[in-house]
Amino acid sequence: MSLSKKDIADALVREIEITHAQALQLTNDFFNQIRLTLASGEEVKLSSFGNFILREKAARPGRNPKTGEAVEISARKVVNFKAGPKLKKLTQAG
Repeated sequence: MSLSKKDIADALVREIEITHAQALQLTNDFFNQIRLTLASGEEVKLSSFGNFILREKAARPGRNPKTGEAVEISARKVVNFKAGPKLKKLTQAG
């Protein structure tokens, strides 16, 4: 099973009794803030959940899988997620 933004919004509607439109707006604003923070080069730390960490990946050689032609894979930034201790404990117990 996967969890979607709609599922999160539905839970907000049930838990804090707001309208579905308000819940969707809140959910979208939350994820947009994470995106903007990462885009500005900062890391995101969510207490009791985990951290979104920016990492630099160096350029490296690669291959086009269709043609087998050697290509250069450019350097880039990637986002990694590192689960916090409480989240790790929950996922190991279940």
